[in-house]
Parts: sequence; C-alpha cells; structure tokens
Amino acid sequence: MSRRPAARAALAAVALAAVALLAACGPTPGGPSGGGGAPDDAQVQQQRQKVDAADSAAAQADDNATQDDQ
Repeated sequence: MSRRPAARAALAAVALAAVALLAACGPTPGGPSGGGGAPDDAQVQQQRQKVDAADSAAAQADDNATQDDQ
C-alpha cells in the first residue's frame, strides 16, 4: 500500500515540474526589449513536447503503480 502514495507523489512532482517549466519558459509581458509579441511557433512546439513528455511520464508512473498493487 505504500507504493500508491509514492506514485501519487511522483505524479504530483511531474505535474509541478511541468507547470514550473512552462512558467519559466513562457514569454514575459514586456520582454527584454519591452516588446510584448506572441511566442514563436518553435517555442510553442517545444513547450508542447515537454508537456507531452511530462504527461507520458506521469501515465507511466501511474501504470507502474497500478501493476505493483496487483
């Protein structure tokens, strides 16, 4: 039974890391030069890949925890 809380903690850590990563990598309102342009497509694609990877890792951790409980 101790594996289920550990899996939840790992899932929460992955989710928090994804949120922190998106917050840190996102565009700033003023930017370094004061311009507030939209993020470019490459940056958006990179962030999507990172979120997808985090989601995949969380799903794998949940699957592993489920298998361990059986």
